[in-house]
Amino acid sequence: MNVPMEQGILLAAILFCLGLTGLLVHRNIIYMLMSVEVMLNAAGLAFIVAGSAWGEADGQVMFIFILAMAAAEVSVGLALIIQMFKKFRSVDINKASTMNG
Repeated sequence: MNVPMEQGILLAAILFCLGLTGLLVHRNIIYMLMSVEVMLNAAGLAFIVAGSAWGEADGQVMFIFILAMAAAEVSVGLALIIQMFKKFRSVDINKASTMNG
């Protein structure tokens, strides 16, 4: 099935905007990390759609790099969440403002 490039890019843009909205609205760090994941997947979708429209595998290669970066972001993010929860007994990002020092 061949999806037109405009529709794929529009879907990627909608997903990116939803992720950005979630990042700006939520103060819970777990929701913020999930929003960043949605934004990364939207960028990966844009690469795949563009690569498919141009008949090249470059988009899929870039998506593999995005997946590797997302895995690293999740591991570092979860380590930060664990440390933050040990110190503050909460995952609210506003409580982390006292960590500067």
